[in-house]
Amino acid sequence: MNKNRIEGNAKIAGGAVKEAAGKVIGNDKMAAEGKAKKVEGHAQDAVGKIQEAGKALKDTAKKALDK
Repeated sequence: MNKNRIEGNAKIAGGAVKEAAGKVIGNDKMAAEGKAKKVEGHAQDAVGKIQEAGKALKDTAKKALDK
């Protein structure tokens, strides 16, 4: 797991907490901010997954060429 995936998942978790807290106390702005943070976290996690897939592809190609 790379840095983007770790940070993305942390944002997802923090956003979920903030969104839930906003809903519980009836603060629509807080709930929306939490939801936005979750979306940001999902996007960052996706970037991390793409980076990992690219690295795996590069490593596979390098191994194939080294044979």
